[in-house]
Amino acid sequence: MSDLPAAVLLDMDGLLVDTEPLWTIAEHEAAARLGREFTPEMKQAMIGHGIDTAVPIMLEMLGAPAAEEPATAEFLLRRSAELFREPGAIIPQPGAPELLGVLTAAGVPTALVSSSFRSLVDPVVALLGARHFTVTVAGDEVERRKPHPDPYLAATRLLGVDPAACVVLEDSLTGAAAGVAAGCVTVLVPSMPIPAGQDLPPVQARVANLHEVDLALLAGLVRRSDAT
Repeated sequence: MSDLPAAVLLDMDGLLVDTEPLWTIAEHEAAARLGREFTPEMKQAMIGHGIDTAVPIMLEMLGAPAAEEPATAEFLLRRSAELFREPGAIIPQPGAPELLGVLTAAGVPTALVSSSFRSLVDPVVALLGARHFTVTVAGDEVERRKPHPDPYLAATRLLGVDPAACVVLEDSLTGAAAGVAAGCVTVLVPSMPIPAGQDLPPVQARVANLHEVDLALLAGLVRRSDAT
């Protein structure tokens, strides 16, 4: 099929794999260590952020001292890594294996681009199949994490492609903002309900799940972007 993207850049947590329940366990435990309770509102605020920006948000909403940031970040990373490595803990999102298979078969270069650290990315890559990813970028391998464009720009540099010719698939508003800021065609695939009245990044498309993403959609988005 002509007009396919130069590359497809995929988020990890929430988009390709359902790891948010694992993160939530660690977040509840981190809040409990501070004598406080983790809430759904905190979860919504932290979705899509890297550990360096998520922990300050969490501590502020908990009413906990900022001085707790290093210990809380260390606990979340260590505990999440433990949970990620439990057999059967990481579950692919519906449509993720099929989409990766289609992209691989079509020869479309791909990048897994995550705010999670390498210690958490590697178990996911092993589960989904390293053959499906041309390159991977972890959150501890860039200077600034999402919502900054750095992770996606790092992926396009590794692939040697123009960001404007790439499609980003993201499940969070924070991640989608990073894709837009990088100059990529960006598709939002929400993994959690978006609060009413929430401002959305100017993405090119929004779909319900990865089953709706196919080569025809990707080619159409690239053509539309080229025409504007």
